[in-house]
Amino acid sequence: MEGVYSKQREFTIIMKLLLSSLLVLFFLTSCGNKNNNSLNELDMKMNKVAEEYVKLVLEIGLYKPDYVDAYYGPDGWLPEKPQSNKIDSNIIKSLNEQTDNLLNSLEGLRDYKATELETLRFRFLYKQLLSVKGMIFIISGGTFSFDQEAKILYDAEPPNYSNKHFQNIIDELNIIVPGKGDLQTRLNNFRNQFIIPPGKLDTVFTTAINECRRRSARYIQLPQKENFKVEYVKDKSWGAYNWYKENSYSVIQVNTDLPTYIDGAINLAAHEGYPGHHVFNALMEKNFVHDNGWMEFSVYPLYSPVSLLAEGTANFGIDVVFPGNERIKFEREFLFPLAGLDTNKVELYYKIMNLLEDLDYAGNEAARNFLDGKWDKVQTIKYMEEYQLVPKERAEKKLDFIKQYRSYVINYNLGEDLVKNYIEKNGGTVDNPQRRWQLFKELLSKPETPSGLE
Repeated sequence: MEGVYSKQREFTIIMKLLLSSLLVLFFLTSCGNKNNNSLNELDMKMNKVAEEYVKLVLEIGLYKPDYVDAYYGPDGWLPEKPQSNKIDSNIIKSLNEQTDNLLNSLEGLRDYKATELETLRFRFLYKQLLSVKGMIFIISGGTFSFDQEAKILYDAEPPNYSNKHFQNIIDELNIIVPGKGDLQTRLNNFRNQFIIPPGKLDTVFTTAINECRRRSARYIQLPQKENFKVEYVKDKSWGAYNWYKENSYSVIQVNTDLPTYIDGAINLAAHEGYPGHHVFNALMEKNFVHDNGWMEFSVYPLYSPVSLLAEGTANFGIDVVFPGNERIKFEREFLFPLAGLDTNKVELYYKIMNLLEDLDYAGNEAARNFLDGKWDKVQTIKYMEEYQLVPKERAEKKLDFIKQYRSYVINYNLGEDLVKNYIEKNGGTVDNPQRRWQLFKELLSKPETPSGLE
């Protein structure tokens, strides 16, 4: 019936948009026929789309509270809170119409020539709006498969890995992990030797983040007066979180529900702080919002392509800030002693940890099968215990994350791999740190999309 919202119709529209988006994303440079004097007009038109996009994201955030991760735009753009958070078909219809109008407005710019930077901006806006379209479908009660959701929300296609792939890694670990008993027992006993005592956690973490900050500042000009605060929290599904508060200030929360291993100090310091989320958000605010006036970057919708780049650069940033053996050297000299841990097994510890990191994609397989309804809770936890080699309490925590954030899990490993491959294929190898930092900084300073890195 005309005028009535249909989930099936909306699903069909979204899938058609996915199929056609690649063609649309090339038109600015390939089909433009207006001269360069029209570029200011093009900017103004995109600025208008950007403003309406921000308002749309903020409105969706009224009905999905964790959707807006950060906002540092005008207070006047904030929507009025509805009397009820209950969402009905009229609200969904209105949100879809707004999104469709913005997509049509972007497609209406096909007659303009554009610079490379403007084309990147256009593609960013288009992909973000396609993601918005998917989120509206989800909050209306619609569902995608794991792979469809990853493509629509994050502009990425997660790979599939067989159990045999993970078993080959596990076989390597079985050889090198010391001790007696089965591999899981030996691994747990070995890792438990490297837990940071709770009373020393703040000292170790503060030392790690200050070093990450010092090293990042060598290569990235950080905004003036940028700063952060660290808080230790409990009862969260995640291990740590950066809450960006605008004006180059972040609150970094570290979850202490489970013990923190020594590698977690630098992992969290680099990922949440420098050169990770804190730097990512601070540079977006400065370069895009303040310097260029691109207001689409004043809002951060969590379930969108920008998150894959944010998580990918944050994870790869660990290796950028501590290339090669520099991490082991720093931890042996500073962090291990501060935590009161034995430094004689540092190399073996990281050899094991690097292999465990190769099992991260098993978490994606667990999420895919759980969210697609193929496995129940017990099967999913058992799989993670077997193929990620995590104890049951950590597998349960990971499942809590999957339940809350769904296909967002791909952003960590797939995001890191996309960023790593992009930087290394362009010369940013571990033996060329200057080029590596240059490319890394450019990724934080351009409106890139995940599919644009492939």
